[in-house]
Amino acid sequence: MSADAPAEARETAGPPSAGDDRTVVRDALGVGVAVGLSGFAFGVTSAAAGLDLAQTCALSLLVFTGASQFALVGALAAGGNPFTAAAGAFFLGIRNAFYGLRLSTLLRLPRAVRPFAAQLVIDESSLVALAQRDRRAARIGFTVTGVTLYVLWNLTTLFGALGAEALGDTDAWGLDAAGPAVFLALLAPMLRTAVERATAGLAVLLGLGLLPVLPAGVPVLVAALAAPLVLLARGRRGGEEGR
Repeated sequence: MSADAPAEARETAGPPSAGDDRTVVRDALGVGVAVGLSGFAFGVTSAAAGLDLAQTCALSLLVFTGASQFALVGALAAGGNPFTAAAGAFFLGIRNAFYGLRLSTLLRLPRAVRPFAAQLVIDESSLVALAQRDRRAARIGFTVTGVTLYVLWNLTTLFGALGAEALGDTDAWGLDAAGPAVFLALLAPMLRTAVERATAGLAVLLGLGLLPVLPAGVPVLVAALAAPLVLLARGRRGGEEGR
C-alpha cells in the first residue's frame, strides 16, 4: 500500500507479526546508524568554522537537523553574517514542520509525548515512518530511527569536534560535503513528479549560480524561491491550456 495512503486505511492492512516488527526495527536501525555516523563530519566542520565544543554540541542537541546545521556552520566559515547564516538554516529546517503535520495524523501520539517526538521529526525518521504499512509499524519506525539517529549524531558530533584538531586541514578531507551528500541521497528518491524535479533543479541552479556573487548564506535563501516560481509557472501554463 502507498506510503501516502490515509492512516485510517493503512491501519486495516492486517494484523502485525513479530517478523514484521523485526523488519521495521532492522530497517530503522540501518538508517539511524548510517546517517548518525555523519555527525562526525559536522563536528569537524563546526570546529573548523570557529565554534567551540559547547556551541557545536548544543547545535546537535537542540537543533538536530543535519542540513540546517551544515548550512549554518558553512556560512559562518565563509565569513557570512550570523543572522543571514541563521536565516538560511531556518528555511532549510522549516521543512520539518511540514513533516510534523503529516506525521501527526499518521502516528497520533499521546499528547504527553508529542513535545519529545517533535525533536525527532527529521527527514530520516519521517521517511521511515511514512514507508510503513500501518500505524503500529510507523510508530516503531519513527521511534527507532529518531532515537538511534539522535544518540549517534550527538555522540559523533562530540567525537568530531574533539578530533578536529588532530585531523588538521579539514578542507583536504572533504568532510564538509558529507552532510549535504547524505541529504541529497535521501531527497533524490522523493522527487517523483515533474514539478518536484523542476523545483529541486531550479533551487540548485539558483543556489550555485548566485554563490559567487552573493554573501555567504544568502544563496540558500534565494533558492527557497524555486518552489513558488515553479508553481507560478505551472499555474500560468495550466491557465493557458484551459483557454
